[in-house]
Amino acid sequence: MLTIWGRGNSTNVKKVLWCAEELGVPYEQINAGGAFGLVNDPTYRAMNPNGLVPCIKDGDVVLWESNTIVRYLAAKYGEETLFTRDVAERASAEKWMDWATSTVAIPFRDVFWNIVRRSPEERDMAALEKGLQTCSGLMKIADAALADKPFLSGDRLGVGDIPLGCFAYAWFEMPIERPALPHMTAWYERLKTRPAYRKAVMIPLT
Repeated sequence: MLTIWGRGNSTNVKKVLWCAEELGVPYEQINAGGAFGLVNDPTYRAMNPNGLVPCIKDGDVVLWESNTIVRYLAAKYGEETLFTRDVAERASAEKWMDWATSTVAIPFRDVFWNIVRRSPEERDMAALEKGLQTCSGLMKIADAALADKPFLSGDRLGVGDIPLGCFAYAWFEMPIERPALPHMTAWYERLKTRPAYRKAVMIPLT
C-alpha cells in the first residue's frame, strides 16, 4: 500500500493527498512535520534526508519532493485521468507545477503566514503588502491562461492544476483583497465540485 508521510495542513502534502484521492489509490497517511514531529527521527531521515514533508513509500519506491511525487503517482496510476503520454501536452501542464513552486510559493507564503498563522500584532505588514501585490500579478497570469481552457492542464484536470489548486483554496478563502480574476474564479469553482479536492484541500486553514 502507498504510505504518505505529512501533515494535512501543509500545502505540499495536500498536493500528494489530492492526487492520490483523484486517482483512487488506497493509502495510509502518517502525520509528520510541524507539531507532529517525526521528521528528525533516524528512520524518517533515512527516507528523506531533508527532514521535510511529504515523503512517500510505494512498494520499494521512496520519494520526496511534492511535485515529483505527483508526477510519479499520475504516471503510475493515472493513465486515463491525470497523466497524458503526449509529451508536449504533458510539458505544457508541468510548467504550471514548477511555476507555482518556483514563482508563486514564496510571495504566497508571506500572505498566508501573516493572515492565517500570525496574530494581528505579530504581522509583518510590509511583507504582507508586498506578497499581496506580487501574488495578485501572478494570479492574473494564471487567469489569462484559463481564458480559453477549463484547466491549466488543458481540457481536463491534470497534474498542472494540482500545485496552484492547493494555493487557490487559501487565496480565495482568506480575508484579503483580490483583483478580478473571472477565469481563475471559474476554475476554482470547478475544482470545488471535485470530492477529492474537497477532502484533501478544503480543510480549515491553519
